[in-house]
Amino acid sequence: MTDPINKPAKATGARTPAPKRRRRWMIWLAVLGPGLIAANAGNDAGGIATYASAGSEFGYRTLFVMMLVTIALVIVQEMSARLGAHTGEGLMSLIREQFPLRASAFAIICLLIANLGLVVSEFAGIGAAFELFGVSRYISIPIGALAIWAVVVFGNYRYAERVFLLLGLAFITYPIAAILGKPDWGQVVSNTLIPHMLGTKEFLFLVVALIGTTITPYMQLYQAAAVADSGSGPEEYRMVRIDTITGAVFANIISMAIIVATAAAIGGTGPLESAKEAAQALEPVAGSAAEILFGIGLLGASALAAAVVPLATSYAVAEAVGVERSVSKTFREAPLFMGLFTALIVIGAAVALLPGNLISLLINMQVINGLITPIILIFILILANRRAVLGNAANGPRFRVAALVCVVVIAILAAVVLVQTVAGWIGLS
Repeated sequence: MTDPINKPAKATGARTPAPKRRRRWMIWLAVLGPGLIAANAGNDAGGIATYASAGSEFGYRTLFVMMLVTIALVIVQEMSARLGAHTGEGLMSLIREQFPLRASAFAIICLLIANLGLVVSEFAGIGAAFELFGVSRYISIPIGALAIWAVVVFGNYRYAERVFLLLGLAFITYPIAAILGKPDWGQVVSNTLIPHMLGTKEFLFLVVALIGTTITPYMQLYQAAAVADSGSGPEEYRMVRIDTITGAVFANIISMAIIVATAAAIGGTGPLESAKEAAQALEPVAGSAAEILFGIGLLGASALAAAVVPLATSYAVAEAVGVERSVSKTFREAPLFMGLFTALIVIGAAVALLPGNLISLLINMQVINGLITPIILIFILILANRRAVLGNAANGPRFRVAALVCVVVIAILAAVVLVQTVAGWIGLS
């Protein structure tokens, strides 16, 4: 029997009804979550400082690097999300099950070193943002730490996720700045599609910092753990994948917009020394209010990452030990998970109150992440290749090659910077 509701559409060749189109958009918006949060968290205080410094020091030259990094980020985040959805476990839990104890211990030590430094830099970013508004960091950092802690400890996963997504709205300021800054769009397109690389130590150092802040280990940890924590399984993976790819692409549009905005405003002036200098890139948009606009973006980015980094670290350690872990659990139900999250917040906020050069600290932390990232990516690649872990959802031949190329290139760049850094320490360069 013919469905009378569908009959007119079939007979007239009418387009999809507006309510159905609206329903698709609502479904798409509803699935946005772990992927968008994880990728946006990469545009943290260190990310903003690194992207702004890239535009300030090298103009548009790093845009081609960012195009390649975007592809790599999509590949890496997709593998992490697939592992979380198809196994119901986070990355460290899988590493603990699939690799020898020493390998698991090595991975967790690398993550703790990188993430502890990042937590400090995120709270330093919160302090720097409020200083642009005339508020002392000795007031803003403790209040920010308490607010972030309360969102996670007293909320559930869905509540925390919505707060994190709301913080991500602050990133809209940067594409606006890029457009209204009136850059040379011919140069922007040329530098995005054609390599304009430099062979200098400083350029290579910044390239690794860009990789370290864009493809950060805690992003992959959070992606897999949050997908598993949200209850998404193989049946929901199509929507999870949309969320993951959308998040990665959106986050890197923001990253490239920061580079373009900064290059258009202060390109060629050298590396940045303060958040106030980076705020000058938004003057074409807000004039005298540029510092406030930049402060809003920096605050939203820092607060988001200040929650996600310790959360990802807590997931990782709890997974490695094999104990309960979930934002929806209480202190009594998940003492290690909640206790470690609390400790990281306290330590990060306390150290961030110490004096120091924020921009230098943030960029150096991204380089450390750039050195550690290949180690974590190797684990992810091996796990995603194993049919014993993912069955038919394991990497296919083409995806396996693409992922391997990404990991090898990142590892080579990290190794070169490490050699250069060590050589500098002993006076050989």
